[in-house]
Amino acid sequence: MDPKKQKPMSGRVCRRCKITYQSSVNESTSCRFHPSIFVCRRHDDQKRYYQLGPNDPPYTAKFYDCCGAEDPDDAGCTTSFHISYDDET
Repeated sequence: MDPKKQKPMSGRVCRRCKITYQSSVNESTSCRFHPSIFVCRRHDDQKRYYQLGPNDPPYTAKFYDCCGAEDPDDAGCTTSFHISYDDET
């Protein structure tokens, strides 16, 4: 069969990792995500979180608060089942 004529894979979109998945193969390790947000923290004030502004000092650290990963595109540090936008929370 011509790949251009195949139907696109239908499924649900995971709200954590944004991957399209099939419910029939959703397992406890299917979704890899960060349970926390990517934050910016000033080293001289460990208790204050904020968004980086144009005049912020260069010693501001950026990382995931859950695991310390510094790359915003880093693979998640936690695995679980996918959760669809259609699922109730």
